[in-house]
Amino acid sequence: MGVRADSGRQARRTLERLRRAHPDARCSLYHSSPFQLLVATVLSAQSTDVAVNQILPALFGRWPDPEAFTRARPAAVEKALGRIGMYRQKARHVIGLSRRLVAEHDSRVPDTLESLVELPGVGRKTANVVLGVAFGRSQGVVVDTHVQRLAQRLGWSGNSAPLAIEQDLMRLFPQKLWDTLSHTLIFHGRRICRAVRPACAACAVSDVCPSAFRAERVGRKAARVRPRAATQRERARRG
Repeated sequence: MGVRADSGRQARRTLERLRRAHPDARCSLYHSSPFQLLVATVLSAQSTDVAVNQILPALFGRWPDPEAFTRARPAAVEKALGRIGMYRQKARHVIGLSRRLVAEHDSRVPDTLESLVELPGVGRKTANVVLGVAFGRSQGVVVDTHVQRLAQRLGWSGNSAPLAIEQDLMRLFPQKLWDTLSHTLIFHGRRICRAVRPACAACAVSDVCPSAFRAERVGRKAARVRPRAATQRERARRG
């Protein structure tokens, strides 16, 4: 279903207000090259940017480029990543994508979505981060947990799947705003529109947000009930 033109105009006005509230919104991952940004973004999956940034100086000090990672021992990389989640899998991905870059891309990070997602550990979200931040060539909107939550709370998407939300946002906003959009929503999600206890009273756009002051129930994953806990509750109800 298409997005009405007036909906797009309202969404862009709301985004502009959020941009003024978060003028420092940007990629938070430490990096000094497209390659380092690629690695940092792969490492940030299921981990916070804060946790990843804590290990990046030592990691890139030892292995600053693809060639260095191709010579790295997997056990050494795993040890360097040991403070973040899924470090064994991420070590394989970093070494694997480095080898592919050296063998197939002359050690350069490709600047197309199609080539990026062929690299180990690189999905659409990671590719969109690299394209927008490193190359200024957004081919999509980065939809992380914050963007997913805020898109639903602001009424910009009625979907829950990241790809469907991305498509909704791409229809609402012009391509030149896609990178800015994701960074702004991420900062707003971290600072104000948190998953738990969102600070609606301090929100710069609460007057136009359809979820204002009831946002905690919107855009969050349903809590999973463990079978054992469910059984215990059922027993309690039966007395």
